[in-house]
Amino acid sequence: MIIEFRCDREQPRLWMCRESLRVNDQDIPVQIAWITTSAPRPAGLDMLFELERIVLRKGKAGGADRVKPIPERPRAGSPDVVVDFTAAERDPSCSAKLYLRPRFNGHAGEDAALAAILAGDLPVIEIVNELDGAVMDRGHPSAEIAAGLSGGLDTVMARTLSMLPPILSGAPRLVPQLTVPALSSAAPNPAPFVLRGLATSIAKEIYRLCCYAPHWHIGWRYAGDTDIWRTGDLSGPAWNVLADPGNHFYADPVPVKWQGRTFVFFEDLDHRTNKGIISAIEFDGNGPIGPVMPVLEEPWHLSYPFMIEHNGELWMIPESTAHRDVPIYKCIRFPDKWERHSTLLSGLELADVTITQHNGLHYMFGAWRDGTGGYSDTLAIYYAEQLLGPWQPHAANPILMDRATTRPAGNFVTVNGKLWRPVQDCTNGYGAALGLAEVLELSPTTYRQAVRHLLQPGPLWTGRKLHTLNRCGQLEVIDGSRVQPKTTAFLTSLRSSGRSSQWDWHSALAKPIARRLH
Repeated sequence: MIIEFRCDREQPRLWMCRESLRVNDQDIPVQIAWITTSAPRPAGLDMLFELERIVLRKGKAGGADRVKPIPERPRAGSPDVVVDFTAAERDPSCSAKLYLRPRFNGHAGEDAALAAILAGDLPVIEIVNELDGAVMDRGHPSAEIAAGLSGGLDTVMARTLSMLPPILSGAPRLVPQLTVPALSSAAPNPAPFVLRGLATSIAKEIYRLCCYAPHWHIGWRYAGDTDIWRTGDLSGPAWNVLADPGNHFYADPVPVKWQGRTFVFFEDLDHRTNKGIISAIEFDGNGPIGPVMPVLEEPWHLSYPFMIEHNGELWMIPESTAHRDVPIYKCIRFPDKWERHSTLLSGLELADVTITQHNGLHYMFGAWRDGTGGYSDTLAIYYAEQLLGPWQPHAANPILMDRATTRPAGNFVTVNGKLWRPVQDCTNGYGAALGLAEVLELSPTTYRQAVRHLLQPGPLWTGRKLHTLNRCGQLEVIDGSRVQPKTTAFLTSLRSSGRSSQWDWHSALAKPIARRLH
């Protein structure tokens, strides 16, 4: 197979210099055809991108960086597949069997992607086969790592590239039905957008000087018959907040009852090291009792401690994307002694792994990432006959790219014979809201879901965000984030030294900045 990228000679970017695509576990070389187009360029764009590189990325290279000189590679011959990233007319003499054109909010070319970002959001990406007009795949990327205009373009193009191998593999695609926003006919001036982005970056740095960011905390209650799965909202008994020491945050709560005792396991991150471990605290029917205890630590970051009972044993699968694997730990002594048993999957980033059993098989869901782009927009599924594997990839992996419905947010539940799963809705930022999705179809070759309810922070849950939901018996747990000033001791020392007015200024500044950033 010969793959050819058609790219605009006037807009050569680092992301275009991809030498191969991995399709069906083979690296397929990519050749580039540089096309001269008449597309107008926004004034000063390269200068603005360079400013973002220096200020936002501290000089680090990014996919949107301009490359000089234009790289030339020997052509292997007439392409079998063309991926045309320009807005130019298709060459009618091209004999390629597949002619793919990425579209951004319905339009082709880099300028269309930039116009969508300048309008305030990353675009919906469609890969269209121009030979018959069929939409081969569609997705909406998340922007949690997209810094500035250049970072937004880098994220969009990284996700566009990640959509190509599944299409070229010939695997069945489950094209999601996403609303494609209309593209404004006016080309916004990028300078104000970039300058606002730089100002926001400075505000974030000031906020981080004053506060730990983000600072997650856990909410809990005994819900009775008014749990979220029955009501579809956050109503019912008031939520309590699990106390934390301030310089640690608690997130991803998972309650489990084992050997007659109930514990909530969670990510425990030390702000001073920015590294998470798994900790736990016991609940007695009225609330937490005893101290928080660390139960699992590795040299790398751990979070999202998914728990499952299997063959009379208790198992934990913590998120381990920093180690690029999916490990499974066996409980040796409950709750505080765990032994790594095996590795279920290796060599990949799969976040918030959550497993359910359905029609005789185990299904593993996770937010997949191929080293670039966002962390919360792409769903992958694996299946196995036994919990310990071997695990096989779903025929349509990655299943879908949609920041609003992809990333797991807690355990599956069955309500009135229907299978449901909570999902993170990252439309307005990572962990901003939580959806309740009904699983309509699940097999090794198919998957369909529909989000029926959306839960957002508000009067009933004053945490600024919401991205985990779990339950054990009557105990229901969620999480959120709040403004957390750095150390009570620091505040006390400032007040005692007579500089309280100075701190009050910092505190007053931090709160409105936090409201804007969250």
